[in-house]
Amino acid sequence: MTEQPVPQTFDELLDTSGLNCPLPLLKTKQALNKLSGGQLLKVIATDAGSWRDIQVFVNNSVHDLVAADDTNDVYSYWIRKGI
Repeated sequence: MTEQPVPQTFDELLDTSGLNCPLPLLKTKQALNKLSGGQLLKVIATDAGSWRDIQVFVNNSVHDLVAADDTNDVYSYWIRKGI
């Protein structure tokens, strides 16, 4: 399921494959803290709980979930850091 067209470029890649909840969300927060406002973070996860967790986190933050994709139990997110 893709919410938006998937961006082909991004500023930072975070691969949390193999990590279980809550680590994908925690590492996503840490990676966003290192970026400048407006930069795009791509997150890859294999934990099904990340589908809910990351979307709820972004909805309650200044960040923007540009796109999300769930293909073959690999979850990908493109998050633009808020300013």
